[in-house]
Parts: sequence; C-alpha cells; structure tokens
Amino acid sequence: MRRTVPPQAYFVVSATFHYLGPALAVLLFARIEPLGVAWLRIAAAGLIFAIWRRPWRAWRALDMRTRGLVVAWGAVLALMNSCFYLAIDRIPLGTVAAAEFAPVIVLAAIAVRSARNVLAVLLAAVGVYLLTDIRLSDDWAGLVFTASNAILFAAYVVLGHRVSRAASLRRIDGLALAMGTATVLALPVGAWAAVPAFADIGLLAAAVGVGVCSSVIPYVADQLAMARLQRSTFALMLALLPATATVIGAVVLRQIPRPAEVLAVAIVVAAIGLHREAA
Repeated sequence: MRRTVPPQAYFVVSATFHYLGPALAVLLFARIEPLGVAWLRIAAAGLIFAIWRRPWRAWRALDMRTRGLVVAWGAVLALMNSCFYLAIDRIPLGTVAAAEFAPVIVLAAIAVRSARNVLAVLLAAVGVYLLTDIRLSDDWAGLVFTASNAILFAAYVVLGHRVSRAASLRRIDGLALAMGTATVLALPVGAWAAVPAFADIGLLAAAVGVGVCSSVIPYVADQLAMARLQRSTFALMLALLPATATVIGAVVLRQIPRPAEVLAVAIVVAAIGLHREAA
C-alpha cells in the first residue's frame, strides 16, 4: 500500500498537520508555559509511539552507529521543539516559519545539478520571502530561539533522512526511538512547566491533541516521504509549509490572504513543480 501512494502525498499530509499543531499550542500558552507545551507535545507523541511500535525491541537489534544516529535525532527533536515554542511565544509565526526554511533551502541547493533546479530553488526562496515578509525584531531572545530552531530543523531533515534509510531499522521504529529519547532529554526543562495540565483533564487532552497533530501524524508522514525522496527534493518541498500555513489560516482562522500572498503561494507551487529529482 505504501508503495502505491506517491511520496508527495505523504508530504501533503505532513504539511497540513505541521501548522494545525502550533495553532492549538498557541491557545495553550495562556495556561501552560511554552516549554511545558513543548514537553507535553513530545511526551504525548513518545507515549503513542511506545504503545504502537514497542521500539525497545528494535533497539536491541541495532548496531552502535545506528543507535548513535537515533539518539542524535532524539536530541535534535527535543531541542528543536523547545526552541520552536519559545520562538513563537515571542516572534510572529510567519517570521519563525521563514527563518525555519532558510537553512533547509540551502540543503536543496547543495544537491542542485541543473539550471532547472537552480531556478526552482530561487523561485521557492522568492515565494517564501514574499509570503512570510520577514521583519527584524528588537526581541533578541526571540531571534536567538528562532535562529536556533531554524538550524535544528535542517538537522532534523538530515538525520531523519538517514534514519529513514537505515537498513537495520524500520522507518517508524526509528522515529519512535528518537521520540522516546526526546521525551527523556526534554524532561528536566519541560516537565515542571507542564504541571498545570495534569490538574485539568480538558487541558491535558488539548496538549495530547497538539502532540498528535504536531509530532505523530506529520513525523510519520515525513518518514514515509523521506524514504522515497532524495533529501534535496524533500528539502525543497518544505517551501510548501508557509503556503500551507496561509491556506490553513484562511480556512480555519478566517485570515483571508492578500493578493501578494496568493501570488507568493503560486510561485512556491510553481517552484515545486519545476524541480526534478535525479534518477
């Protein structure tokens, strides 16, 4: 079944849920501190993966190199999610999204082998710039978290791609192990901030929903897409994320895009269509 579904379809699922999760998370900031929301997101996903995949069985069969890869990916997930929520608590989500994409488009450019793909990367960069309208901020802490999240997101793509292709590890099992690692690593900084959620079942359910929307559905879809797409192609397709955010904002939040934003979305979609993966 997985082979009959185009890998781009998995990416569309990932892109859709990538921003549904943060939309829920921002609503929780009034009751739970950002690091608490980040840890609840990671822990909820880690628990779901543990029940679903029982990843400790896969761990025993791994060689030391693959174990190190999984642990490194887990550390990146813990740091990336924490920095992301600290960033969107201080900086507009569109600005954070633009910064998040910047190192990733470099990944796409590294593997460019044709004039056609160079044009695709340039078009994607122009479209994302128009769509997100990056602005400078006086909040230096917010900028540090934003920049850190962007670098870590690029590391997520690189490590996730390697895990998805590890011969000794099934794709979802690697993700489950990494998410369990992230849950433990983020525990010291996030668990205490998450305490208010455990006194309110509704709040806890909302936090679990954030974990499912942000870390379970999109990360599983990412792994299924990464296994069949070259890293450069996947990195370029990430340009669709700000475009997806615009569509979700219009449908869910009634934030109707301006004509310039519609043009930017069209440019990004054209860039994705123009790019060609090497055989």
